[in-house]
Amino acid sequence: MRKLYLNCESGIAGDMLVAALLDLGGNENNLRQQLASLPLEGYQLKISRVKKNALDVCDFDVILDEDNHDHDMEYLHGHDHEEHDHEQSHHHHHHDEEYHDDNHHHHRHLSDIVQIVNKSRLTDGAKKITLKIFDIIADAEAKAHGVAKDEVHFHEVGAVDSIVDVCAAAILLDQLNIKDVIVPYLAEGHGTIRCAHGILAIPVPAVSNIITAYQIPIKNLQVEGEMVTPTGAAIVAAIKTEDHLPDFYNIEKIGMGAGKREYPTASILRAMIINTDDTQIEDAILELAFNVDDMTAEEIAFAQEELFAAGAFEVFTVPIGMKKSRPGTLVKVICDQSNRDKLIRTIYANTSTIGVRETRTTRYVLKRKVEKFESRYGTVRIKHSEGYGNHKEKIEYEDLAAIARNEGISLSEARKQLQEDLNNAK
Repeated sequence: MRKLYLNCESGIAGDMLVAALLDLGGNENNLRQQLASLPLEGYQLKISRVKKNALDVCDFDVILDEDNHDHDMEYLHGHDHEEHDHEQSHHHHHHDEEYHDDNHHHHRHLSDIVQIVNKSRLTDGAKKITLKIFDIIADAEAKAHGVAKDEVHFHEVGAVDSIVDVCAAAILLDQLNIKDVIVPYLAEGHGTIRCAHGILAIPVPAVSNIITAYQIPIKNLQVEGEMVTPTGAAIVAAIKTEDHLPDFYNIEKIGMGAGKREYPTASILRAMIINTDDTQIEDAILELAFNVDDMTAEEIAFAQEELFAAGAFEVFTVPIGMKKSRPGTLVKVICDQSNRDKLIRTIYANTSTIGVRETRTTRYVLKRKVEKFESRYGTVRIKHSEGYGNHKEKIEYEDLAAIARNEGISLSEARKQLQEDLNNAK
């Protein structure tokens, strides 16, 4: 299983992720082609290698033309201590949470951004990720400012460079075609940041709203300044599927992306493609259990069928002695967490129980695949299982039983003949 792991030890911003994914081997020509199809102008892309804390890392920079400049830049970041790597870069001047009513800003609403994206020739996958990210930002801004989602003025995220950052990240994520993304936590600085509406505490409201809505763990560093931008938080919220790294994994490749700000910790985002050994699948499952002493055997059998139909991996019964010396039945249902609620509803709809217990457990599974082979009696299916240093193969029972019946031979005789054919086929 290939997964993407984002190590956000220095926070995350859109441009840092784009740079890290390019460093991982993202296709720059394809990225430039897709971005060029956006109906946006007034910017150039600069993709380069820079030194961060003596490390050689990739840098992605959207350089705006003069007339696209944000005139509040100097004001927003009047901090003396904030030295920038490249003065012409604008990522660091951005605070997605502010929107201004100044005339020289081109305001955009969510609907304008949706139009820009839909008019482009981004792949369908990239469009989908882009719109999901903007939707998350719009929700967070709407909550911060107490306005309806479609009324949010993206002073900021509507700015050309933020749109390009989000689209670029989406294009590269789509290129990688990885479904699982692990982000254990986001490191964030502390203190305040000055913006058009005064002084705001870090994390800024949009970031706070996103990490709250999506339950993204945060790690506070003793560093002054904002390390997680609203765009960075929204991308994580849109793509994260897991919180925890597996116990064992191989790193296939590492990409490092430069942040624009200088902090005591290296401002670098590390993105890794990791691989968990396919043959050893370990997953968390649930065991739902309940006791009944007033159901007939037929009713239990019917409930069992309904539970299998509702997606249970396994349903089995154990005879037990209950109170008042009544014989009863313990029913256990093994299932996936995502299916839990549906199965609990099915249990209550089809049994007399009024309480269900849940145990979380881990199962270690051999990887299975079914192959077909031609025997003297026609096509037969064989199930292969492997992992943990073992390999097993078994002829499918239904096929075996059908042959035994057709030929008028015993099951063991049929198995012996098929095994001979199988050995000859090898």
